[in-house]
Amino acid sequence: MMLEVRDLHAYYGKSHILQGVDMKIGAGEVVSLLGRNGVGRSTTVKAIMGEVPPHGSIRFKDTEIAGLPSYKIAHLGLGYVPENRDIFPGLTVRQNLMLGIKNPRHPGKWRLDDMLDMFSNLKARADTAAGVLSGGEKQMLTICRTLMGDPELVMIDEPTEGLAPIIVQQVGDLIAEIARRGVSILLVEQKLSIAMRISHRVYVMGHGQIVFEGTPSELKDNEAIRKEWLEV
Repeated sequence: MMLEVRDLHAYYGKSHILQGVDMKIGAGEVVSLLGRNGVGRSTTVKAIMGEVPPHGSIRFKDTEIAGLPSYKIAHLGLGYVPENRDIFPGLTVRQNLMLGIKNPRHPGKWRLDDMLDMFSNLKARADTAAGVLSGGEKQMLTICRTLMGDPELVMIDEPTEGLAPIIVQQVGDLIAEIARRGVSILLVEQKLSIAMRISHRVYVMGHGQIVFEGTPSELKDNEAIRKEWLEV
């Protein structure tokens, strides 16, 4: 098992946000975490990554990582793409990508040329300051920079938020390509279309707990869960 979370709790001050979350992700598996805003999806990935103090068990490749600092978790092979598209605006696209490399002496399966070849937009702007990129280009740059660190599992938080439909399609294609190269993915997403297209399994979260686990087809057939926890 690549990632196994058991009885995970997390708090913001006195607010009890995560209330006993259980989930698991196998090697090469794409899993989506679905739910409405404010139910604890982003807090879940932040707790796994050590950005929010976790209470419970988080095992990554059979190593307990709950309580470890984020940089140690990253060096174990867990990648994280935050929802705020956290790039370095004054550095070029190329420089942003190079910052993602953990060990220059042992490059991983993702090379700089791979990133630029996959995205003509980034290749055309490789030596342009990242701050002038569009929202979609910044999102792709953030994902690609994380891949440069050669993660075995990558957690991607709301990658299509606020993007135009054509860019949403490109981001979905990128996530599918990541999966094809054998990287496990935990995707936090509101758009059911992407999650249902690329996921092996989905979890639905409500009020800080997992309220459904199953395949996309099982979720599609479960009208009660969709109405109560997903549809507006």
